[in-house]
Amino acid sequence: MSSPLVSIIMGSDSDLPVMRQAAELLETMDVAFELTIVSAHRTPKRLFSFAQKAHQRGIKVIIAGAGGAAHLPGMVASLSPLPVIGVPIKSSNSIDGWDSVLSILQMPNGVPVATVALNAAKNAGILAAQILGTQDEALQQRVVQYKKDLEKGVASKYKKLEKMGFRDYRKT
Repeated sequence: MSSPLVSIIMGSDSDLPVMRQAAELLETMDVAFELTIVSAHRTPKRLFSFAQKAHQRGIKVIIAGAGGAAHLPGMVASLSPLPVIGVPIKSSNSIDGWDSVLSILQMPNGVPVATVALNAAKNAGILAAQILGTQDEALQQRVVQYKKDLEKGVASKYKKLEKMGFRDYRKT
């Protein structure tokens, strides 16, 4: 297996059901990744070491999922030169997920975190593949094909509706 290009991190194993979506997407795109737990609050030394050294290990993009106060993506972004994609997670201690969304989204100037929708780790995986695809033509073509497949999926659904007697909005 080739060296990981993407690091998927989360604050707790309770985040794994959401973060697994990013891993599954990257697998379908044939992108090497690693997946681990790095808690901003319970393992701050691990966080600092991970964030400061990830680029030296060949990582190109970090996907960081966190619930509640959701400090992990922002802290990693403050310490790493790599692009960080934050995944807000609706967790057991969350205020309907809004605390996580706002904690990741409202970063100060100079410390950007690309933020996807609540529990949308799959989108984080897609964005990581798109970022890497700017330097890898074969990966970019897999992303293009993925988007074509999305279009085909929607087309089959609207054609099914049309067969059921619903009119195509383009024909009205």
